[in-house]
Amino acid sequence: MTFNRWGTPDESKPLSPSVVRLLRTALGIQQEQTPGDAEADVVLSEVRLTEADIAALGALVGPGYVTCEYAHRRGRARGKSYPDLLDWHTKKTIDAPDAVIAPGTEEEVLSVLEYCSEADIAVIPFGGGTSVVGGLTPVSGGHRAVLSLDLTRFDKLEDVDAESGLATFGAGMFGPQAELELAKHNLQLGHFPQSFPYATIGGYAATRSSGQHSAGYGRFDEMVHALTVVTPTGILQLGGDSPASAAGPDLRELFLGSEGTLGVITRVRCRVHPVPEAKRYEAFRFPNFEAGARAVRLVAQHGTGPSMIRLSDEIETSLNLSSPDGMAGGAATSGCLCLTMFEGTPEHAAARHDETRKLLLEAGGTSLGEGPVRAWERGRFGAPVFRDALLDVAGVCETLETATTWANIHRLKTAVGRALATSLTKHGTMAVVMCHISHVYATGCSLYFTVVAKQSEHAHEQWAAAKRAASEAIVAHGGTITHHHAIGTDHRPYMQSEIDPLAVTILRTVKNTLDPAGILNPGKLIP
Repeated sequence: MTFNRWGTPDESKPLSPSVVRLLRTALGIQQEQTPGDAEADVVLSEVRLTEADIAALGALVGPGYVTCEYAHRRGRARGKSYPDLLDWHTKKTIDAPDAVIAPGTEEEVLSVLEYCSEADIAVIPFGGGTSVVGGLTPVSGGHRAVLSLDLTRFDKLEDVDAESGLATFGAGMFGPQAELELAKHNLQLGHFPQSFPYATIGGYAATRSSGQHSAGYGRFDEMVHALTVVTPTGILQLGGDSPASAAGPDLRELFLGSEGTLGVITRVRCRVHPVPEAKRYEAFRFPNFEAGARAVRLVAQHGTGPSMIRLSDEIETSLNLSSPDGMAGGAATSGCLCLTMFEGTPEHAAARHDETRKLLLEAGGTSLGEGPVRAWERGRFGAPVFRDALLDVAGVCETLETATTWANIHRLKTAVGRALATSLTKHGTMAVVMCHISHVYATGCSLYFTVVAKQSEHAHEQWAAAKRAASEAIVAHGGTITHHHAIGTDHRPYMQSEIDPLAVTILRTVKNTLDPAGILNPGKLIP
């Protein structure tokens, strides 16, 4: 990816005339689109590592796999949140890791962590760089320097057990690469987060990623069978050959979602399944969000089995901003759009489609055919570039998400939407706040918000206030501070509202045992 944008230059798209009209009439954004220079000089923080450090690190992994070069440091200085990208636009000095290192084996990773523990150097594991919560920000945590540990050399499909439905991946393997390798065995992982083109297997595990097909295949942590993790105190193999065990607590759970603070995930063994023989699609319109959410709840609780189901609220449906292509294709400009997809054998997909369709129609849905779902599928990984285009015209565009029970979703949705709109209005701009349900469970669902507004003169403070207001509303109204974006630096202040003080003590104790020098991704996750 380009360091200061979401994707590559080829992926960038200008704003459509309809979006430009919306920005001007509703939000007062008048600025012409002026894409930032991807190669513009940005001042990085000074390198604090010594020549002796670089030589010692090079001796551990090979001198060709450690560098202080500007381009490598710059590309690992930030993730892809709105504040991260805004940093590049403001052209201020950017804190960057002092060097980048790429070990090739677990033993090399261990040697690097041991050296950094002795040499007082913080270490930030790096996969695809897609964090949107400050998970890659080079916080030193009081250490004298920061090293970015790139997992790019852990990029192989290690083994495939088609009979058991298991495969082992290097943690640095990108999502598309993993699917292409599995396809040679007529298998797939089926995990498709919006970051799919750039995210890695290790990143999926370290953040408890949820894919767009979570209704069918589950969250990524539910797919994980075994892990290899390197900590400063040793290498751990977690999970065995058995499909389930009662041999005490499941220690894999310590590292799923640990965001590189407890160890470096280097290999992941996952559940895989045959490539679907058939896909079926259908979209539905509901008169309002309450009716649509009730219908989606029935689908989740009856277990009718769509591989994907999502519901856009009235604003998101009317603006068609969920996809750069306008996912509804004009089919639903009022009410709420619900998309469904079914995969499997022709018979299985048809049976689940028919059962789900019956439920949705009986709950008040109107069929819109398969066109809106196919349009969404074509553009589903392209939506983040819309934020780049908005930044180019001094717009605010960011997302945040939460989850709660079915009984609480309307209360929570109202509170978060009101908090965002109120905060941004105080900073002199109207705001468009959209929401959709994209991950469902028998007991509840996620709520995913997209916010568009006009930048104020103090853009960082403007968004920080809005995010704080939304986060406080989430905590006060029974939501989780994150469903699948992870904690990083952004959500860390709210962790003590999410878990008990004793649970915080447990996390800190584990951290002190595995990482006694506190070098692993300081300032993230653990309060």
